[in-house]
Amino acid sequence: MRAVLSRWVDPFVVTLLVVLVLGLVVPVGPDAQRVVDVVADVAVTVLFLVYGMRLSTREVWAGLRNWRLQGGILASTYVVFPLLGLLVAWAVAPVVGEGLAVGVLFLALLPSTVQSSVAFTSVARGNVAGAICGATVSNVLGMVVTPLLVLWLLSDASGATAGASGGADDGALGGLGGLRTVLLQLLVPFVVGQLLQPWVGDWIRARRWLTLGVDRGTILVVVFGAVAAATSAGVWSSVSGWAIVALLGVSALLLAAMLAITWWGGAALRLSTEDRVALLMCGSKKSLATGLPMASVLFPVAVAGVVAVPVIVFHQLQLVVCAVLARRLALRD
Repeated sequence: MRAVLSRWVDPFVVTLLVVLVLGLVVPVGPDAQRVVDVVADVAVTVLFLVYGMRLSTREVWAGLRNWRLQGGILASTYVVFPLLGLLVAWAVAPVVGEGLAVGVLFLALLPSTVQSSVAFTSVARGNVAGAICGATVSNVLGMVVTPLLVLWLLSDASGATAGASGGADDGALGGLGGLRTVLLQLLVPFVVGQLLQPWVGDWIRARRWLTLGVDRGTILVVVFGAVAAATSAGVWSSVSGWAIVALLGVSALLLAAMLAITWWGGAALRLSTEDRVALLMCGSKKSLATGLPMASVLFPVAVAGVVAVPVIVFHQLQLVVCAVLARRLALRD
């Protein structure tokens, strides 16, 4: 019995669900939220420092030159996912309402996550260097591509044009702020780690438990911070319980479709198993950290809160599902 439970019940997934529930029910004041945000930022910085120290420079260059993997990640993020989002948003608008349907489409236009995509790729024994390169490029491009796609596809939806044009300066600052975050919080620690790698790389690689602990700890802190912030902002009170259930179903459909497309698409591209894992983890995810600030800039205040709900719901679901998948993939021969 214990063997069966250990095979199918991942303690990390259980912990992730507990943290998610805590974020929903435990009141977090503004001061405490700032502390959580700082801890999350530090954890992400440490995560990429450790990755930089762990990966050889040869692996990083190989990840950048892997055009099939990098092209697959970008195509999944900015072509396949948006097309699927358009179809799903149109289909579910009568069920969840126009505002949430706009949020579903907005979700589909966002860049991939960085920290959780890379962390789950590492847990699943995939191509971490390729995932770092792909997810980072996705986020840098997303600072420009996502607002342009929103203006193109959502210009008439719920006053998006007015929100975007009225906040044009804020949008530019938001893009620069997001780019600065990617550079300072992710790329700089990674580069520092690469510089230290010749001296500490062997020691880090010999202690996989260290990387695994940083991976999982970072995910838990980020999840709690995001859910607690949404709860404190009263996001959940803006939609009904039935709408949340419907959004869970829509999110599950989107996630299942993208997981299947990226996994079997990787096979069609003749990628190795490690590269398919990286494509699966990077190409199927959307970034909450990018999505929430962009929603506040690109949409009017009255619309932004509702639009953000599908992003939050999908983000939590993708973390739980990918945690299970990462564990299963890590057990392969």
